[in-house]
Amino acid sequence: MESIVINPSTLVRPRGYNHAIKTTGCAAILFLGGQVAWDREGQLVGEHDIVLQFDKALENILTVVREAGGNAQSIVKLNLYVTDKEAYLAAQKELGQAYLRHMGKHFPAMTLVEVKSLYEAGAQVEIEGLAVL
Repeated sequence: MESIVINPSTLVRPRGYNHAIKTTGCAAILFLGGQVAWDREGQLVGEHDIVLQFDKALENILTVVREAGGNAQSIVKLNLYVTDKEAYLAAQKELGQAYLRHMGKHFPAMTLVEVKSLYEAGAQVEIEGLAVL
């Protein structure tokens, strides 16, 4: 399977994501359900700390991808839902460091959406996505 980055020159240059990823060849598609910052016992990690929650939610996403036989480069789409866009923007440097620890310099297509609340009380971040294996 080959992944080809699609960033049209007529669109704004993306920073920290790509507009699209095209995959070729036969592959399995892994639909990743939303992950929040739960630990193994279902306890929320980093209450009131968007960076810790982002770090754990992304770790959980990668745990699922690895269990299915993939790795960070298998991820072609991430959707991030946050309850406080201003807190997210204020912590961009720390969030970027957490992202690089898990994903390296792999930047799939991404969407960031601010929502009123998430299902898990106290959760500030939820991440879902797609991977091609």
